[in-house]
This record gives sequence, C-alpha cells and structure tokens, in this order.
Amino acid sequence: MLRNLKLTLSYDGSDFSGWQVQPDASTIQGTLASAIGRLTGENVLPQGSGRTDAGVHALAQVATFSTASPIPVENFLKALNDILPPSIRILEVKEVSADFHARKSAKAKTYRYRICRAAICSPFLVRYVWHFPYPIAENAMSNAAAAIVGEHDFTSFAAVDPERGQENNEVSNVRTIFSSRFERQNDEFVYTVRGSGFLHHMVRNLVGTFILVGKGTLQPQDVAPILAARDRSAAGATAPASGLFLVSVEY
Repeated sequence: MLRNLKLTLSYDGSDFSGWQVQPDASTIQGTLASAIGRLTGENVLPQGSGRTDAGVHALAQVATFSTASPIPVENFLKALNDILPPSIRILEVKEVSADFHARKSAKAKTYRYRICRAAICSPFLVRYVWHFPYPIAENAMSNAAAAIVGEHDFTSFAAVDPERGQENNEVSNVRTIFSSRFERQNDEFVYTVRGSGFLHHMVRNLVGTFILVGKGTLQPQDVAPILAARDRSAAGATAPASGLFLVSVEY
C-alpha cells in the first residue's frame, strides 16, 4: 500500500543548480531523490512546492512523494539526514492524505530577500545576502514595495520560463500579494513578501526594481505603470540569487 509522505526541508542552495533535477548537475530534488532511493530501493522523484533557482536557499521548503516502504516517519527523518549532505536537512516527515500535493495544495508562500548594507560584508555572510553598500533611499523602496500588494498581472516581473505555468498549474501570470515590506535589521535591509504564488525570478526581479527606486532611477509611483506594461523590459534587473530564501509554504 502506497503512503504519501510530506517532507519539510531546509537547504543552503549556494552549491546547487536549483531545485529541479537536471542531467549532469547537482540539484536539491536530485540529491533528495537519490537519498530516498538509497533508503527505500524505490525510484521516486519528490515534488516540491516550487522550483527555487540556482543559489537560492530555503528555510522550510515542502516536498511530497509516494512510497511503499513501511519505514516509520521518525526513522525516515533520521535516516535521510544521515544520507543527505549537511547543506540539506529534513526538518519533519509526516504521512498525509493521498490527495495532498506539495505544489498543487499550496495556498500561500513567503519569501525573504536580504540586502547587506554594511561597507564590508563578512565572508561568512556573503553567500546569504546581496552586498549593496551604496547609497539608497530606503523609505522610497518601502513605498515601492507596498505598491504591489493586491491582485496583479506580474508579467513585467517574470523571467521567460520554458516550463511556464508549472508552478501553479496554470498559464496566467496573475498573482495575489498579501504583504510586501522592507525592514531594517541592523546592517541588513530585508524584504519580505507573502503571496498566493510566484513566477519565475519574480521576487528577484521585484528587488532589482526596488533598488532602482532606492537609487532614484525610478520613483515609487512608477511601480503601477510597470505592472500595467506587462513587459519584462519595463522593470529592473534580476537581483542576485544569494540573498533569496523561501521562508514558508502554507496549506
């Protein structure tokens, strides 16, 4: 009898080519599938709540997979962490109903982007932030961030994705943002956004645009016309992957 298992996992994405399995590349999904295979003898491909890009981190990514293995969930947790590299940790294993799916069942996600504002960035921090020590108007960036709250077509902030629509099983680029804000945390300017779903590179493209507002190249009131343009070239450049974290997935 097949069981549907839900994994909550955390990872440092610095040395991986993103979530999605790829030939001849080290990925989170591929590494996790290999570990499960070693444990159960099965050929499974765990499905994540979304596909984090190369270099992006996760505090609590969610994945599901089916297994015929009778191994108790607490033993799965210990055994997988014994097999996986230290950069990937399983935080929880739960048995869930057959109709639960990590991506299709998700109701909301929260992402965080960390910008280091210090003149010198510690070598022990640089893998987890975007080091940006140059002058920026942080209040203007906060105002710009607030402008994306609500339901919008985010085409202007979406990278061209060859597998467009896979994240939410749809083709529409309309998403609902529940909250979008910046907060100063000592030497870091941290952006946190919670939404119904996110498009390819969307958070990093938002941050890249907010930086242009901080530099004065754009104004906070320019965000609405950029959204309305539905044109990727209207928005800013893609912020580096290192500062981005998937914080949580809600069901």
